[in-house]
Amino acid sequence: MMFKGLAMRGILPKRVHIPHGEASRHARRSNKSAISVSKTVFIFALVFLFLPLLVLVVSSFNDSTSMRWTGFSLRWYERLINERQLWISFRNSILIALTSATAATVIGTLGAIGVCWYRFRLRGYVKTISFLPMILPDIILGVSLAIFFAGVGIPLGLTTVFIAHATFTLPFVFLMVTARLDEFDLTIIEAAHDLGATERQTLFKITIPFCMPGILAGFLTAITLSLEDFVVTFFVAGPGASTLPIFIFSAITRRGGITPMISALSVVMIVATVVLAFFLRKFLKQIAAK
Repeated sequence: MMFKGLAMRGILPKRVHIPHGEASRHARRSNKSAISVSKTVFIFALVFLFLPLLVLVVSSFNDSTSMRWTGFSLRWYERLINERQLWISFRNSILIALTSATAATVIGTLGAIGVCWYRFRLRGYVKTISFLPMILPDIILGVSLAIFFAGVGIPLGLTTVFIAHATFTLPFVFLMVTARLDEFDLTIIEAAHDLGATERQTLFKITIPFCMPGILAGFLTAITLSLEDFVVTFFVAGPGASTLPIFIFSAITRRGGITPMISALSVVMIVATVVLAFFLRKFLKQIAAK
């Protein structure tokens, strides 16, 4: 009663009453403006990302070499099939990607196991040095490898490309396997040793199966990085060692720009990537769930 009397005399402020409908209208208005801004940004990002791909697809079916549409044609895809150097470069890319990814996966996996489980004097330096190829710019890595190959007398070719790709993809495998090993329970190894398992049996029956998701992820990452690499390959590839990115760059510079044949090649690569991802989606989900 005392507080009520003070409020009536004006000493205490009266509680301001805001209608429930008015508050809800303000909330809906602010929420609507936020959603509209986010939708606008989302649509702009989609257009920015996919509009060049749409232009690429349309130009691959254009009968003319210019951007002006002159008619539907499949002749650029026919030329793509008959381009011998293209298929040689594609074969080299697949060969280098598979072999270098395999070498990087084996070395990176064994290196991660050794660094994580064994204590030695230079352990910290090994972990630091192993990440240098990830930090260094590609052009510095390519020039350094080219100077090294020239200094030791190794002629540039597919062998040097293989060594270079295994070098800069190895840290990615090392990182992914190390992250997997950080979750490993060492008591399992102790239990295996107590039951009479040897180091080799423990490695192949416990450690490697546990690290398999990280190993597969590193292997697929190494293949992807090898297939798309241009800068490092440009410095270490010799005559007859052209990969697909080198072929595309040479075709662009030789013909004065992106031709419809290069557009057709890009469309084929996009379709192949989408199809491969579609068929591997269940397999990748299983890896991610482990």
